[in-house]
Amino acid sequence: MNAPQHSSRARQPLQRRAAWLAVLLTLALGAPVAAAQDAAPSAWNPKPAEGDLVLPMPDGAEMVFRRIPVPGEGFWGDRARIIQLGDASGGIFEGLQRTQVSGSFPAADGKQWEIVLGKYELTRGQFVAVMGMEALLAASGDPEDQKLPTLQGRALRDALMKPLAFVSYQDVLAFMRRYNQWLFDPAHPERVQGLPRLEGVPGFIRLPTEEEWEYAARGGLQAIEAGRFDDRLPMPAGEINEYAWHLGNARHQLRPVGLRKAGAFGLHDLFGNVQEMSAGVFRPEIWQGKPGGVAVRGGSVSTPAAELRSAQRAELDVYAWNADQKKMEERRSFNSGARMAIGANVVVSTAQFAQIEKEYEAYRADLRRSTPVGRTLDNLVAQASVQIDSVDPILDRLMKENAALREPLAAVQATMGKAREQLELAQRENARGLAQDAARNGVNLSVYLSRLERLAVTLTTAKELAAMSTRYDEQVKAVETSMAELETAAREQLDGYRDKLAKLGEYDKAHVALAFQTLEGREPTRRERTVLEVLKQHAKVFEETRRADPERWMEDFRARFKGFTDS
Repeated sequence: MNAPQHSSRARQPLQRRAAWLAVLLTLALGAPVAAAQDAAPSAWNPKPAEGDLVLPMPDGAEMVFRRIPVPGEGFWGDRARIIQLGDASGGIFEGLQRTQVSGSFPAADGKQWEIVLGKYELTRGQFVAVMGMEALLAASGDPEDQKLPTLQGRALRDALMKPLAFVSYQDVLAFMRRYNQWLFDPAHPERVQGLPRLEGVPGFIRLPTEEEWEYAARGGLQAIEAGRFDDRLPMPAGEINEYAWHLGNARHQLRPVGLRKAGAFGLHDLFGNVQEMSAGVFRPEIWQGKPGGVAVRGGSVSTPAAELRSAQRAELDVYAWNADQKKMEERRSFNSGARMAIGANVVVSTAQFAQIEKEYEAYRADLRRSTPVGRTLDNLVAQASVQIDSVDPILDRLMKENAALREPLAAVQATMGKAREQLELAQRENARGLAQDAARNGVNLSVYLSRLERLAVTLTTAKELAAMSTRYDEQVKAVETSMAELETAAREQLDGYRDKLAKLGEYDKAHVALAFQTLEGREPTRRERTVLEVLKQHAKVFEETRRADPERWMEDFRARFKGFTDS
């Protein structure tokens, strides 16, 4: 882990500082012609836009942030903040989870809160502005970075506008510490003027949490209200090239920030370029499981376009074992970087603590019941049953120790027994409803596939006729249009089938088995019975693997219903 030596260190400190000041001036002023926005594009903000929050950095550099609204004005939460993260068809570390997202700062209107996230990924130029060129050369494992002192003009500008990468997690922490120290220098109170505040206290630079990152990536409240929050991507998959640098269009080569389109909230390069470090340790599921390294989000220039998705997450092993040299090293990954966020402490003053303590009683009595804190990930009834079961031993102990309380405690125990029965019934009904809805999606899907099969035969005939006479061209187009519409409809049914089946997988196997038994006892049609057979197999596989596989499921439906007739 020793830092490499560089010939540039032989320069006099004063000359080195003057040279870098000239570089920063070039980056700040050598920008293209001003855009339509009030601010001119620069190396720090190549795509200025209304609503940008711009913070100063040493030597005239800047860092730009965007505000991301979170619903509800209460400190403790709002039902609209409860979201589902993950992807049932994603990797093993992307299982569906419900959580409550929160903002760090109240919005100006006082009716909601805000997450404040970096507009761009942290760049090499910003790292140098705070830490110095020699710090980058010492920290970086990228041979190309060692050439930076020899570059000039546009080549240097482009190199410094690339995301910071090939440095360790500790180097990113060191950058944040140094930048915060610079911002909070008591001799320069003007530096914190642009920072958002909580109860008058300015925020500080940190890494975003995974919840903040994924909420922003999915499009936030607007996407929730539009019914798109659960989509794998916030944009059509066919447009991913316009928003992200990935393996297909970048081929492992990092690109300057801000060249692709901005996504939700005006954020650039959220998908692709570098995978971005998040705050906290990596866990197999976002908020539970074995603690590991650091979670990285968003994919990179080494990620195939088809694998980019809002739920994608991976582990960056902060300390990695070098098997060849038999030693532990700080991991420096060529495609791992960071995006800054602005955060605040939970408690910033005695008065504020008293206020949130006062609000807690109302929260605990009402809203907390609907948050994931007191419930399981997706089965929102099961946790209550678990909690009731945990009370029985306590009641038994109290009755043994207090003879006078046996009768009233026995009455409490009987009441809880009835509640347990009601919860058991609710779980059975919920499982049955999900199985029924999934079966309905499956039946619709099978019908569409049967129609597509028949239309494929019609299309072949129409094309043969069109080859002999152009008067059949319109018939070909009509059939192709109908098939395209059916394919879209089939995909929608598959999506619904996937979602219902993933939620069904969170229920006890006994409840799932009873749900299928109930549906089979209703004298289903031949098609419905065949769908139930396929659904049961898919439910079994999901229960064993905890993964959805919609493409495989689609092929299963195609194979099972090929040549199928309802008679």
